[in-house]
Amino acid sequence: MSTQPNNRSFATYVNGTLKGAGQVMFQGSAWTGLLIIIGIFAGCYLEAPYGEHMPVVAWGALAGLIVSTATGYIFESKTDGDQGLWGFNGILVGCAVFTFLDNTVWSWIAMIIGSALTVVARRGLNNVFAPFKTTSYTFPFILISWLILLSARDMAHLTPAGESIASLPTEITSGNLQYTFTDLVVYWLKGISQVFLVNSWITGIFFIVGLALCSRWAAFWAMLSAAVALFMAIFFGASHPDITEGLYGFSPVLTGIAVGCTFYKPGLKSFFYSLSAVVFTVLVQFGMDILLQPVGLATLTAPFCIATWIFMLPMYKL
Repeated sequence: MSTQPNNRSFATYVNGTLKGAGQVMFQGSAWTGLLIIIGIFAGCYLEAPYGEHMPVVAWGALAGLIVSTATGYIFESKTDGDQGLWGFNGILVGCAVFTFLDNTVWSWIAMIIGSALTVVARRGLNNVFAPFKTTSYTFPFILISWLILLSARDMAHLTPAGESIASLPTEITSGNLQYTFTDLVVYWLKGISQVFLVNSWITGIFFIVGLALCSRWAAFWAMLSAAVALFMAIFFGASHPDITEGLYGFSPVLTGIAVGCTFYKPGLKSFFYSLSAVVFTVLVQFGMDILLQPVGLATLTAPFCIATWIFMLPMYKL
């Protein structure tokens, strides 16, 4: 528990909270975080196909961000809080809970508890990964979200929002896939927006602009990685509905930003290395989608974590 004096202003807390949204995509910028939050709300409120359910995802994201950041400031390192490192898992939990569960008071309680617990999970998991010169990334979010969704199977008050993954059709080519330039751009932008479980090309634009404000390399890798993932999904004949919703893009986007310009210096060699990591992430996504389908769980950002851990291990020396 931190023993640092509490001499920070309210503006400092707000700044750290906004940075938490940006840190999902490895950007310690309050402006990036603000644009990400605006993008989430814009996508959730303006995308017609999602009807009345999606706005609560935006509010859940904001609440999860605030809860996890506040928990980190109270119980953990204030320095990490100022950098936004306590908020990024919490905001993702807020998105996930209301993507997969109905908007009830019980879901809100589960989300608040889960977002707070990501702080503890991150500290513990980071200690585990520290000897290997890597971190837990978004795995605290994955772990907590999976536990909440699995626990919901045995809790009558935590009801699912729509069909579970296990009950979805298994015909991977079902659905109508359009190949016009406009449609492909929409699929591509949705691959970026799905980092926060939001299916909206509008959100994708906000995310790209937010990334570019902080790092043009990050924006470049987000755009390139989403394009590579989209190409691979179409080339290998992946699920048409998943392609149209951008579900093959979000983990490669995170891998591209992490390996391409965050932990490795951008250059010719690192470019091809990072591109390999992005391709590997897509393959992991294909496999995990099938692996988790019987238990009705989404892969979330697990393919990103697995791929990035593997491609970060060469930095580890005995």
